[in-house]
Amino acid sequence: MESAGCSAAAVRTRDMESQRDLSLVPERLQRREQERQLEVERRKQKRQNQEVEEENRNFFTAAFARERAAVEELLEGTESVERLEEVASRLQGLQKLLNDSVLFLTAYDLRQRQEALVRLQAALAERRQELQPKKRFAFKTRRKDAASCTRVGAAPGIPPAAESIQDSPLPQKAEGDFGSSWVCGFSNLESQVLEKRASELHQRDVLLTELSNCTVKLYGNPNTLRLSKAHGCKLLCGPVSTSVFLEDCSDCVLAVACQQLRIHSTKDTRIFLQVTSRAIVEDCSGIQFAPYTWSYPEIDKDFERSGLDRSKNSWNDVDDFNWLARDMASPNWSVLPEEERNIQWD
Repeated sequence: MESAGCSAAAVRTRDMESQRDLSLVPERLQRREQERQLEVERRKQKRQNQEVEEENRNFFTAAFARERAAVEELLEGTESVERLEEVASRLQGLQKLLNDSVLFLTAYDLRQRQEALVRLQAALAERRQELQPKKRFAFKTRRKDAASCTRVGAAPGIPPAAESIQDSPLPQKAEGDFGSSWVCGFSNLESQVLEKRASELHQRDVLLTELSNCTVKLYGNPNTLRLSKAHGCKLLCGPVSTSVFLEDCSDCVLAVACQQLRIHSTKDTRIFLQVTSRAIVEDCSGIQFAPYTWSYPEIDKDFERSGLDRSKNSWNDVDDFNWLARDMASPNWSVLPEEERNIQWD
């Protein structure tokens, strides 16, 4: 009897569990259906995002191509220096268009467009050189030109004959084909403190090359800036309207503001940066970035003249063309720790 009672109880228990399982079936089906619908919605949203991204990419690609063609046509047809200001303005618009399209471009596409922009900027500088009025030849007494390099705080013990090296001519053609008559800067100097005032470099292309243990202060608003083959230097520069280029530099400290920054073959350098687009490093190591902190009395006016948007600073948004892994940070650059940013510029 007891055995029969146990069997009956067991049967009832199984029946109750079976009924409970059956009651849960609609709930499971409902939950599974919800998960399926969510997955369908996720895929739909992803597809829509991809379509929007592709539309944006196509739009910016077409707009960049049109504006680039218009700038090239203007450069070919311009016969006056005044008209070149329109070209410069169009180039700034082209740079802004490129900045706005960064999120939609691959690293390769971004690089191609940036290189195209650099070539146009170089072509503008060369065209300026061609259209500058030719100076008439005349004998004159040797004097220091008003636009020549200004040297302050020279290292003691330098004989007068050696001091004249600061006025040595810059290379006639720098990399990038900048026109020499539009270029100003310093070359082949060591352990000097060098300055240029706003009136000397407004909207000019600045070339600094072969400098060692120098401090360079550039007040005002240049058009472009190139620092090449510098070691142990400190460079402070006002807002640059377009691009800043660094190449073959080491152990330097820079404070620069610009639309675009490109760094090649440089190592162990700290950069205090204000930039409106993603900075680019290539074949570099030990590069550290921090926000731009240099200031001087007329800097606000220089920013207005430069056309830079001071509210936008992508100082820590960097593309490394030698590091394509998206899930790991590049070992070639880093953010400068806050405790190391307190630098006395003057």
